[in-house]
Amino acid sequence: MEQTQLQLETVKDAARTMVNLTAEKSAEILNGFADAIVKNADAIIEANQKDLSRMDPTNPMYDRLMLTLERIEGIASDTRKVATLEAPCGEIIENRTLPNNLQISKVRVPLGVVGVIYEARPNVTVDVAALCIRSGNAVVLKGGSDAADSNAIIVDIMHKVLENCGVNPNIIQLLPPKREAANILMNAVGYVDVLIPRGSKNLINAVRNNSKVPVIETGAGVVHTYFDIDADLEKGTKIICNAKTRRVSVCNALECLIINSQRLKDLPYIAKPLAEKKVEIIADQKSFDALKDKYDFKLTLATEDDFGVEYNALKLAIKTVDNLDEALNHIYKYSTKHSEAIITENIETAERFVNNVDAACCYINTSTAFTDGAQFGLGAEIGISTQKLHARGPMALKELTSYKWIIKGDGQIRLK
Repeated sequence: MEQTQLQLETVKDAARTMVNLTAEKSAEILNGFADAIVKNADAIIEANQKDLSRMDPTNPMYDRLMLTLERIEGIASDTRKVATLEAPCGEIIENRTLPNNLQISKVRVPLGVVGVIYEARPNVTVDVAALCIRSGNAVVLKGGSDAADSNAIIVDIMHKVLENCGVNPNIIQLLPPKREAANILMNAVGYVDVLIPRGSKNLINAVRNNSKVPVIETGAGVVHTYFDIDADLEKGTKIICNAKTRRVSVCNALECLIINSQRLKDLPYIAKPLAEKKVEIIADQKSFDALKDKYDFKLTLATEDDFGVEYNALKLAIKTVDNLDEALNHIYKYSTKHSEAIITENIETAERFVNNVDAACCYINTSTAFTDGAQFGLGAEIGISTQKLHARGPMALKELTSYKWIIKGDGQIRLK
Protein backbone atom coordinates (compact mmCIF):
# COMPACT_ATOMS: atom_id res chain seq x y z
CA MET A 1 0.00 0.00 0.00
CA GLU A 2 1.69 3.17 -1.25
CA GLN A 3 -0.23 5.40 1.17
CA THR A 4 1.00 3.47 4.21
CA GLN A 5 4.61 3.46 3.02
CA LEU A 6 4.44 7.20 2.44
CA GLN A 7 3.06 7.72 5.94
CA LEU A 8 5.95 5.73 7.43
CA GLU A 9 8.50 7.79 5.52
CA THR A 10 6.76 10.99 6.59
CA VAL A 11 6.64 10.13 10.30
CA LYS A 12 10.29 9.09 10.29
CA ASP A 13 11.30 12.49 8.92
CA ALA A 14 8.94 14.31 11.30
CA ALA A 15 10.38 12.47 14.30
CA ARG A 16 13.66 14.40 13.86
CA THR A 17 11.86 17.61 14.80
CA MET A 18 10.87 16.21 18.20
CA VAL A 19 14.33 16.93 19.61
CA ASN A 20 13.47 20.63 19.55
CA LEU A 21 10.14 20.16 21.35
CA THR A 22 10.40 21.75 24.79
CA ALA A 23 8.54 20.51 27.85
CA GLU A 24 6.51 23.73 27.81
CA LYS A 25 5.49 23.19 24.19
CA SER A 26 4.51 19.55 24.72
CA ALA A 27 2.36 20.60 27.70
CA GLU A 28 0.71 23.24 25.52
CA ILE A 29 -0.05 20.59 22.89
CA LEU A 30 -1.53 18.13 25.38
CA ASN A 31 -3.73 20.74 27.02
CA GLY A 32 -4.80 21.72 23.51
CA PHE A 33 -5.73 18.10 22.80
CA ALA A 34 -7.82 17.96 25.99
CA ASP A 35 -9.65 21.19 25.25
CA ALA A 36 -10.30 20.24 21.63
CA ILE A 37 -11.73 16.78 22.24
CA VAL A 38 -14.12 18.12 24.88
CA LYS A 39 -15.12 21.00 22.61
CA ASN A 40 -15.76 18.53 19.77
CA ALA A 41 -17.35 15.85 21.98
CA ASP A 42 -20.64 15.85 20.07
CA ALA A 43 -18.87 15.23 16.75
CA ILE A 44 -16.72 12.51 18.30
CA ILE A 45 -19.78 10.77 19.78
CA GLU A 46 -21.56 10.99 16.43
CA ALA A 47 -18.62 9.31 14.70
CA ASN A 48 -18.43 6.75 17.50
CA GLN A 49 -22.11 5.91 17.00
CA LYS A 50 -21.32 4.97 13.40
CA ASP A 51 -18.71 2.53 14.69
CA LEU A 52 -21.07 1.16 17.33
CA SER A 53 -23.79 0.62 14.73
CA ARG A 54 -21.53 -1.90 12.99
CA MET A 55 -20.90 -3.93 16.16
CA ASP A 56 -23.13 -6.41 17.96
CA PRO A 57 -23.94 -4.91 21.40
CA THR A 58 -23.34 -8.34 22.96
CA ASN A 59 -19.73 -8.28 21.72
CA PRO A 60 -17.37 -7.86 24.73
CA MET A 61 -15.55 -5.16 22.74
CA TYR A 62 -18.70 -3.00 22.51
CA ASP A 63 -18.09 -1.43 25.90
CA ARG A 64 -14.46 -0.63 25.07
CA LEU A 65 -15.52 0.95 21.78
CA MET A 66 -18.22 3.16 23.29
CA LEU A 67 -17.49 6.84 23.90
CA THR A 68 -19.75 8.96 26.09
CA LEU A 69 -19.38 12.55 27.22
CA GLU A 70 -18.23 11.27 30.61
CA ARG A 71 -15.58 9.05 29.02
CA ILE A 72 -14.40 11.83 26.72
CA GLU A 73 -14.03 14.15 29.71
CA GLY A 74 -12.10 11.37 31.46
CA ILE A 75 -9.75 11.05 28.49
CA ALA A 76 -9.24 14.82 28.52
CA SER A 77 -8.54 14.76 32.25
CA ASP A 78 -5.91 12.04 31.83
CA THR A 79 -4.32 14.02 28.99
CA ARG A 80 -4.09 17.14 31.14
CA LYS A 81 -2.54 15.02 33.89
CA VAL A 82 0.17 13.81 31.51
CA ALA A 83 0.90 17.45 30.66
CA THR A 84 1.67 18.14 34.33
CA LEU A 85 4.13 15.27 34.64
CA GLU A 86 7.82 15.89 34.19
CA ALA A 87 8.95 15.36 30.61
CA PRO A 88 11.54 12.57 30.92
CA CYS A 89 13.92 13.28 28.06
CA GLY A 90 17.14 15.02 29.01
CA GLU A 91 17.12 13.57 32.53
CA ILE A 92 20.62 12.63 33.66
CA ILE A 93 20.25 9.08 34.95
CA GLU A 94 23.89 8.68 35.91
CA ASN A 95 26.87 11.00 35.98
CA ARG A 96 30.46 10.22 36.96
CA THR A 97 34.08 11.14 36.29
CA LEU A 98 36.63 8.44 35.42
CA PRO A 99 40.24 8.37 36.74
CA ASN A 100 41.38 9.83 33.40
CA ASN A 101 38.98 12.79 33.93
CA LEU A 102 36.53 11.72 31.23
CA GLN A 103 33.07 12.85 32.30
CA ILE A 104 30.42 10.24 31.48
CA SER A 105 26.69 10.92 31.60
CA LYS A 106 23.80 8.56 30.96
CA VAL A 107 20.96 10.67 29.55
CA ARG A 108 17.35 9.74 28.88
CA VAL A 109 16.27 10.01 25.21
CA PRO A 110 13.10 9.10 23.26
CA LEU A 111 12.70 5.75 21.54
CA GLY A 112 12.04 7.55 18.25
CA VAL A 113 9.00 6.36 16.33
CA VAL A 114 6.56 4.26 18.37
CA GLY A 115 4.06 2.08 16.51
CA VAL A 116 0.90 0.86 18.22
CA ILE A 117 -1.53 -1.74 16.86
CA TYR A 118 -4.80 -1.83 18.74
CA GLU A 119 -8.41 -2.84 18.42
CA ALA A 120 -11.71 -1.15 19.27
CA ARG A 121 -10.35 1.29 21.84
CA PRO A 122 -10.57 4.91 20.61
CA ASN A 123 -9.37 6.20 24.00
CA VAL A 124 -6.01 4.60 23.18
CA THR A 125 -5.67 7.02 20.26
CA VAL A 126 -5.46 9.99 22.61
CA ASP A 127 -3.57 8.23 25.42
CA VAL A 128 -0.83 6.99 23.12
CA ALA A 129 -0.44 10.31 21.29
CA ALA A 130 -0.23 12.24 24.56
CA LEU A 131 2.34 9.92 26.12
CA CYS A 132 4.47 9.79 22.98
CA ILE A 133 4.55 13.55 22.52
CA ARG A 134 5.34 14.23 26.19
CA SER A 135 8.19 11.70 26.00
CA GLY A 136 9.56 13.13 22.76
CA ASN A 137 8.40 10.39 20.39
CA ALA A 138 6.56 10.40 17.11
CA VAL A 139 3.79 7.82 16.80
CA VAL A 140 2.19 5.56 14.19
CA LEU A 141 -1.32 4.43 15.12
CA LYS A 142 -2.94 1.36 13.57
CA GLY A 143 -6.43 1.07 14.98
CA GLY A 144 -8.96 -1.57 14.08
CA SER A 145 -11.72 -1.19 11.52
CA ASP A 146 -14.27 -1.37 14.35
CA ALA A 147 -13.18 2.09 15.53
CA ALA A 148 -12.30 3.61 12.16
CA ASP A 149 -14.64 6.62 12.33
CA SER A 150 -13.83 7.40 15.96
CA ASN A 151 -10.07 7.23 15.41
CA ALA A 152 -10.21 9.32 12.23
CA ILE A 153 -12.01 12.26 13.82
CA ILE A 154 -9.84 12.18 16.94
CA VAL A 155 -6.60 12.23 14.92
CA ASP A 156 -7.98 15.00 12.72
CA ILE A 157 -8.67 17.07 15.84
CA MET A 158 -5.16 16.42 17.18
CA HIS A 159 -3.58 17.36 13.83
CA LYS A 160 -5.37 20.73 13.95
CA VAL A 161 -4.09 21.35 17.47
CA LEU A 162 -0.52 20.55 16.37
CA GLU A 163 -0.82 22.96 13.44
CA ASN A 164 -2.16 25.70 15.73
CA CYS A 165 0.83 25.11 18.04
CA GLY A 166 3.27 25.42 15.15
CA VAL A 167 4.32 21.77 15.35
CA ASN A 168 4.60 19.35 12.43
CA PRO A 169 1.33 17.34 12.48
CA ASN A 170 3.08 14.43 10.79
CA ILE A 171 4.46 13.34 14.18
CA ILE A 172 1.11 11.52 14.51
CA GLN A 173 0.16 9.14 11.71
CA LEU A 174 -3.03 7.07 11.60
CA LEU A 175 -2.69 4.16 9.18
CA PRO A 176 -5.65 2.80 7.21
CA PRO A 177 -7.80 0.37 9.24
CA LYS A 178 -6.98 -2.51 6.91
CA ARG A 179 -5.02 -5.65 7.79
CA GLU A 180 -2.51 -4.94 5.04
CA ALA A 181 -1.45 -1.78 6.87
CA ALA A 182 -0.70 -3.82 9.99
CA ASN A 183 1.49 -6.18 7.96
CA ILE A 184 3.43 -3.25 6.52
CA LEU A 185 3.85 -1.74 9.98
CA MET A 186 5.19 -5.02 11.39
CA ASN A 187 7.83 -4.99 8.65
CA ALA A 188 8.70 -1.28 8.94
CA VAL A 189 12.32 -1.82 9.96
CA GLY A 190 14.18 1.45 9.66
CA TYR A 191 11.00 3.51 10.02
CA VAL A 192 9.56 2.36 13.36
CA ASP A 193 11.74 1.80 16.42
CA VAL A 194 9.36 -0.24 18.56
CA LEU A 195 5.92 -1.79 18.11
CA ILE A 196 3.38 -2.20 20.91
CA PRO A 197 0.24 -4.33 20.42
CA ARG A 198 -2.83 -3.64 22.56
CA GLY A 199 -5.78 -5.97 22.36
CA SER A 200 -6.79 -9.60 22.35
CA LYS A 201 -4.50 -12.56 22.86
CA ASN A 202 -4.80 -13.35 19.14
CA LEU A 203 -3.70 -9.84 18.16
CA ILE A 204 -0.78 -9.85 20.57
CA ASN A 205 0.38 -13.28 19.39
CA ALA A 206 0.11 -12.26 15.75
CA VAL A 207 2.26 -9.17 16.29
CA ARG A 208 4.84 -11.00 18.40
CA ASN A 209 5.13 -13.86 15.91
CA ASN A 210 5.21 -11.81 12.71
CA SER A 211 6.84 -8.48 13.49
CA LYS A 212 10.37 -7.72 12.34
CA VAL A 213 10.20 -4.51 14.35
CA PRO A 214 11.09 -4.99 18.06
CA VAL A 215 7.94 -5.66 20.09
CA ILE A 216 7.01 -4.76 23.66
CA GLU A 217 4.36 -7.30 24.54
CA THR A 218 1.28 -6.13 26.38
CA GLY A 219 -0.33 -9.39 27.39
CA ALA A 220 -3.90 -10.49 27.74
CA GLY A 221 -5.30 -10.44 31.26
CA VAL A 222 -6.21 -13.82 32.70
CA VAL A 223 -6.39 -12.40 36.21
CA HIS A 224 -6.72 -14.46 39.41
CA THR A 225 -7.59 -13.60 43.00
CA TYR A 226 -6.85 -16.13 45.75
CA PHE A 227 -9.21 -16.06 48.75
CA ASP A 228 -7.00 -17.50 51.47
CA ILE A 229 -7.93 -19.46 54.59
CA ASP A 230 -7.09 -16.30 56.59
CA ALA A 231 -9.03 -13.89 54.36
CA ASP A 232 -11.40 -11.27 55.79
CA LEU A 233 -14.86 -12.12 54.47
CA GLU A 234 -16.31 -8.60 54.20
CA LYS A 235 -13.16 -7.16 52.70
CA GLY A 236 -12.77 -10.02 50.25
CA THR A 237 -16.39 -9.96 49.09
CA LYS A 238 -16.13 -6.29 48.10
CA ILE A 239 -12.77 -6.78 46.40
CA ILE A 240 -13.92 -9.76 44.34
CA CYS A 241 -17.11 -8.07 43.16
CA ASN A 242 -15.27 -4.90 42.21
CA ALA A 243 -12.49 -6.73 40.39
CA LYS A 244 -15.01 -8.71 38.34
CA THR A 245 -17.80 -6.22 37.65
CA ARG A 246 -16.34 -2.69 37.55
CA ARG A 247 -15.69 -3.06 33.82
CA VAL A 248 -15.69 -6.56 32.43
CA SER A 249 -14.04 -5.66 29.12
CA VAL A 250 -10.76 -4.38 30.55
CA CYS A 251 -7.59 -6.45 30.88
CA ASN A 252 -7.37 -6.04 34.66
CA ALA A 253 -10.81 -7.58 35.28
CA LEU A 254 -10.93 -10.70 37.46
CA GLU A 255 -11.44 -13.90 35.45
CA CYS A 256 -10.82 -16.63 38.04
CA LEU A 257 -11.48 -16.76 41.77
CA ILE A 258 -9.33 -19.29 43.62
CA ILE A 259 -10.78 -20.19 47.01
CA ASN A 260 -9.34 -22.18 49.90
CA SER A 261 -11.46 -25.30 50.48
CA GLN A 262 -11.86 -24.43 54.17
CA ARG A 263 -13.64 -21.23 53.15
CA LEU A 264 -16.18 -22.83 50.81
CA LYS A 265 -18.84 -22.28 53.49
CA ASP A 266 -18.42 -18.54 52.81
CA LEU A 267 -18.74 -18.86 49.05
CA PRO A 268 -22.52 -18.25 48.87
CA TYR A 269 -22.02 -14.99 50.77
CA ILE A 270 -19.11 -13.96 48.52
CA ALA A 271 -21.16 -14.79 45.43
CA LYS A 272 -24.32 -12.92 46.44
CA PRO A 273 -23.27 -9.49 45.04
CA LEU A 274 -22.04 -11.26 41.89
CA ALA A 275 -25.54 -12.68 41.36
CA GLU A 276 -26.97 -9.20 41.78
CA LYS A 277 -24.66 -8.06 38.97
CA LYS A 278 -25.75 -11.06 36.86
CA VAL A 279 -22.36 -12.74 36.76
CA GLU A 280 -22.39 -16.27 35.34
CA ILE A 281 -20.28 -18.52 37.55
CA ILE A 282 -18.38 -21.44 36.04
CA ALA A 283 -17.36 -23.50 39.05
CA ASP A 284 -15.27 -26.59 39.66
CA GLN A 285 -17.01 -29.50 41.39
CA LYS A 286 -16.36 -28.44 44.99
CA SER A 287 -17.35 -24.82 44.53
CA PHE A 288 -20.30 -25.90 42.37
CA ASP A 289 -21.56 -28.06 45.23
CA ALA A 290 -21.10 -25.16 47.66
CA LEU A 291 -23.20 -22.87 45.46
CA LYS A 292 -25.80 -25.30 44.21
CA ASP A 293 -29.31 -24.07 45.09
CA LYS A 294 -27.69 -21.04 46.77
CA TYR A 295 -26.71 -18.92 43.75
CA ASP A 296 -29.46 -16.80 42.25
CA PHE A 297 -28.07 -16.55 38.74
CA LYS A 298 -26.52 -18.86 36.17
CA LEU A 299 -24.23 -21.57 37.60
CA THR A 300 -22.47 -24.15 35.45
CA LEU A 301 -19.93 -26.88 36.11
CA ALA A 302 -16.45 -26.05 34.84
CA THR A 303 -14.20 -28.17 32.67
CA GLU A 304 -10.45 -27.77 32.34
CA ASP A 305 -11.00 -25.62 29.25
CA ASP A 306 -12.83 -23.00 31.34
CA PHE A 307 -9.64 -21.99 33.15
CA GLY A 308 -7.03 -19.74 31.58
CA VAL A 309 -9.75 -17.87 29.68
CA GLU A 310 -10.02 -14.09 29.36
CA TYR A 311 -13.81 -13.83 29.29
CA ASN A 312 -14.21 -10.05 28.89
CA ALA A 313 -17.77 -10.65 30.05
CA LEU A 314 -19.89 -11.17 33.15
CA LYS A 315 -18.43 -14.63 33.65
CA LEU A 316 -16.23 -15.87 36.47
CA ALA A 317 -14.42 -19.18 36.86
CA ILE A 318 -13.92 -20.59 40.37
CA LYS A 319 -11.19 -23.03 41.37
CA THR A 320 -10.98 -24.71 44.79
CA VAL A 321 -7.60 -25.43 46.37
CA ASP A 322 -6.49 -26.84 49.70
CA ASN A 323 -3.56 -24.51 50.34
CA LEU A 324 -1.39 -21.70 49.03
CA ASP A 325 0.88 -24.05 47.09
CA GLU A 326 -2.07 -25.33 45.05
CA ALA A 327 -3.17 -21.75 44.40
CA LEU A 328 0.32 -20.81 43.22
CA ASN A 329 0.45 -23.87 40.97
CA HIS A 330 -2.89 -22.97 39.37
CA ILE A 331 -1.74 -19.40 38.75
CA TYR A 332 1.58 -20.64 37.36
CA LYS A 333 -0.29 -22.83 34.89
CA TYR A 334 -2.80 -20.28 33.65
CA SER A 335 -1.45 -16.80 34.39
CA THR A 336 -0.70 -14.35 31.59
CA LYS A 337 1.62 -12.52 34.03
CA HIS A 338 -0.59 -9.43 34.08
CA SER A 339 -2.17 -8.96 37.53
CA GLU A 340 -2.66 -11.43 40.39
CA ALA A 341 -4.09 -10.88 43.87
CA ILE A 342 -4.38 -12.48 47.28
CA ILE A 343 -6.90 -11.77 50.03
CA THR A 344 -5.45 -12.71 53.42
CA GLU A 345 -4.79 -11.31 56.88
CA ASN A 346 -1.68 -13.48 57.22
CA ILE A 347 1.37 -11.33 56.52
CA GLU A 348 3.68 -14.29 55.90
CA THR A 349 1.22 -15.82 53.42
CA ALA A 350 0.90 -12.52 51.60
CA GLU A 351 4.66 -12.10 51.34
CA ARG A 352 5.09 -15.63 50.07
CA PHE A 353 2.39 -15.05 47.47
CA VAL A 354 3.95 -11.91 46.00
CA ASN A 355 7.42 -13.45 46.09
CA ASN A 356 6.29 -16.55 44.18
CA VAL A 357 3.83 -15.12 41.68
CA ASP A 358 5.42 -14.07 38.39
CA ALA A 359 3.25 -11.14 37.31
CA ALA A 360 3.72 -7.50 36.41
CA CYS A 361 1.42 -6.43 39.26
CA CYS A 362 0.82 -8.35 42.50
CA TYR A 363 -1.92 -7.24 44.89
CA ILE A 364 -2.57 -7.85 48.57
CA ASN A 365 -6.10 -7.18 49.87
CA THR A 366 -7.16 -4.89 47.05
CA SER A 367 -8.79 -5.04 43.64
CA THR A 368 -6.84 -5.76 40.46
CA ALA A 369 -8.86 -2.95 38.87
CA PHE A 370 -6.03 -0.62 39.91
CA THR A 371 -3.66 -1.95 37.22
CA ASP A 372 -3.86 1.25 35.22
CA GLY A 373 -1.36 3.97 34.40
CA ALA A 374 -3.62 6.77 35.62
CA GLN A 375 -4.34 4.93 38.89
CA PHE A 376 -0.59 4.47 39.41
CA GLY A 377 -0.08 8.22 39.09
CA LEU A 378 1.45 7.95 35.62
CA GLY A 379 -1.20 10.11 33.92
CA ALA A 380 -2.13 7.49 31.36
CA GLU A 381 -0.63 4.37 29.84
CA ILE A 382 0.37 3.03 26.48
CA GLY A 383 -0.26 -0.52 27.67
CA ILE A 384 0.44 -3.05 30.42
CA SER A 385 3.70 -4.80 29.60
CA THR A 386 3.79 -8.43 30.72
CA GLN A 387 7.32 -9.09 29.55
CA LYS A 388 10.57 -8.40 31.39
CA LEU A 389 12.75 -6.74 28.77
CA HIS A 390 12.79 -2.93 28.90
CA ALA A 391 9.49 -2.35 30.74
CA ARG A 392 6.95 -4.17 32.89
CA GLY A 393 3.48 -3.22 34.10
CA PRO A 394 1.81 0.09 33.14
CA MET A 395 3.97 1.81 30.53
CA ALA A 396 4.00 5.59 30.65
CA LEU A 397 6.51 8.35 30.00
CA LYS A 398 9.78 6.87 31.25
CA GLU A 399 8.95 3.49 29.69
CA LEU A 400 8.81 5.25 26.29
CA THR A 401 12.44 6.30 26.54
CA SER A 402 15.88 4.80 26.21
CA TYR A 403 19.21 6.46 27.01
CA LYS A 404 22.49 7.42 25.46
CA TRP A 405 25.97 7.97 26.88
CA ILE A 406 27.57 11.41 26.59
CA ILE A 407 31.33 11.49 27.16
CA LYS A 408 33.13 14.80 27.66
CA GLY A 409 36.90 15.05 27.51
CA ASP A 410 39.74 17.52 27.21
CA GLY A 411 42.09 15.90 24.74
CA GLN A 412 42.32 12.42 26.30
CA ILE A 413 43.40 9.61 23.98
CA ARG A 414 43.39 5.87 24.54
CA LEU A 415 46.85 4.34 24.52
CA LYS A 416 46.00 0.66 25.09
